Amino acid sequence: MTTAHSAPKIPPLVPGGLPLAGHVAALIGGERRLALVEQVRAYGPVVRINVGPNVVVIVNAPELIHEMLTIKADEFTKGRLFEKLKLFGKDALPIAEGKPHLRRRRLMQPAFHREQIAGYVTTMRETVEPYISGWDSGTSLDLKTEMQLMTQGVVMSALFSSNPPREPANTILRSVDTVFTTAIKRAVLPIAPLERLPTRGNRKAKAASSALRTAVADIIAEHRANPGEYDDIVSLLLSARDETGEALPDDEILSECVALLAAGSETTAVTLAWLFHELGRNPDLERRLHEEVDQVLGDDVLTARHLGKLPYTRRLVQETLRLYAPWLVTRQTISEVTLGDYTLPAGTDIIWSAYALHRDPDLYPDPLRFDPDRWLPDRPQPPKGAFIPFGSGKRMCIGDAFAWTEATVITAMVASRWRLMPERGAVKALGAITTHPSELPMIPRPRDR
Repeated sequence: MTTAHSAPKIPPLVPGGLPLAGHVAALIGGERRLALVEQVRAYGPVVRINVGPNVVVIVNAPELIHEMLTIKADEFTKGRLFEKLKLFGKDALPIAEGKPHLRRRRLMQPAFHREQIAGYVTTMRETVEPYISGWDSGTSLDLKTEMQLMTQGVVMSALFSSNPPREPANTILRSVDTVFTTAIKRAVLPIAPLERLPTRGNRKAKAASSALRTAVADIIAEHRANPGEYDDIVSLLLSARDETGEALPDDEILSECVALLAAGSETTAVTLAWLFHELGRNPDLERRLHEEVDQVLGDDVLTARHLGKLPYTRRLVQETLRLYAPWLVTRQTISEVTLGDYTLPAGTDIIWSAYALHRDPDLYPDPLRFDPDRWLPDRPQPPKGAFIPFGSGKRMCIGDAFAWTEATVITAMVASRWRLMPERGAVKALGAITTHPSELPMIPRPRDR
């Protein structure tokens, strides 16, 4: 591959010296994906790479990412990844564009106001308690799966007033994982013509999407049959009216609920898995967490009033969100756009990576060190736009405050009762729909208090 200088103000192609076996190969493997987005930062604030027959632009500079997500947000669509996530539903809030996105966000915002989220804390606690009380001392846990089931249960309880038993919940979880895996593969590889073929993978993705929608449709049907018994986001959507006074179509309500279920549990679950992995190999940090939780909670059950008294717990969550942020988010230019000194033609596919941004040594001293105290108020803080685990601007994740609260609640509840000990081997970070641990077996041991 050679450097291209033919078009002024358009970033050059990354030269062939990139120490990876081709960019397509890099995007196939989970570890290689992470290496690619980190390594291309060395080539400048904006670079182009070849992905098969396509050219993809990677935006690295925090000020340009901020410009793209805020000031010039209307000049971009959400791009390839979100297009492929339409497997969850084509008009759902995380995927919608333009005015439909704005209308739907305004409609759903009341369910995510901070006052409303404080009211979810009791539901979060009651949903999580059976999971952690059911752990057996000395019996290995697949912690990533356990956290996925836990956070999925929280989303379903708080937003859907539904908490299915473990086995149906496992079925939902496997369906979500399958759809996410399919979406990320289709987003990073130039295989669009293959998506319509009846391959095993395509049939599996279609079946998973169907199973997921069926499970959520049953919840919506229960709400319709007993409209006075619920006060949650499903009932909010069922009672909503559009600008003409018409109710939302059933398929749109279904798509919104499916997308909320998938997006609402993924990032928080992975964050918690990584958090306890880091505590398992940093006993001093774990001890400080236990001390704070014991001092604040004592023998009380956790409530919303305790959360503001857990600053160290919150810093642990924040540092995990920094170090293990989502590795890939996409955008696409609608027309010609200028970012800084670079002019991008209409239709340009763009990637930005919070994972790589958050590990830049120019922004974060000793970036690979897990250090929750870097977020203390008296420490130098990263520049504006350099910490964006939930995105930024008007398309920022609507559930960010929900996720912060949920992660703090679960961290404190687990820490009040258990130590989670690493079982074996090195844990690798993989670029899936978010940044996943390869596997994470951990052994719960009761706290010695």
